[in-house]
Amino acid sequence: MKKILLVEDEPLIQKTLKMLLQRRGHEVMALSSGIKAIAQIHDENFDLIICDLMLQDITGFDIIEESKAKFSPEDISAKFRIITAYSSPQIIEKAKLYQCAIYSKPFTDVNLVIDNILRENNDAD
Repeated sequence: MKKILLVEDEPLIQKTLKMLLQRRGHEVMALSSGIKAIAQIHDENFDLIICDLMLQDITGFDIIEESKAKFSPEDISAKFRIITAYSSPQIIEKAKLYQCAIYSKPFTDVNLVIDNILRENNDAD
């Protein structure tokens, strides 16, 4: 079982991802605020952080930058997964700087995306 932080401000996507991850036996904390997510990251230990790129308050990249106080670059690469509807070449290049996997919304097969997110995380263990 993984302890997962899901940071997604679209209620339907958040609810769906949380439910599917919990059905697979994982403990999931879901937040819609990037600022609150940073506080949780500093206060708790998560095995995986799935983060929307464009949140209402800050970006997923801001969360990663703030997480550098706690995590090494290798930890960030292993823990963070970015989900976004804005997968421009510039966004993809920035994600590569953090060596984070990026998934484009809308998902054509949400179960396949979750399989890939979890498999990548297992590979990093």
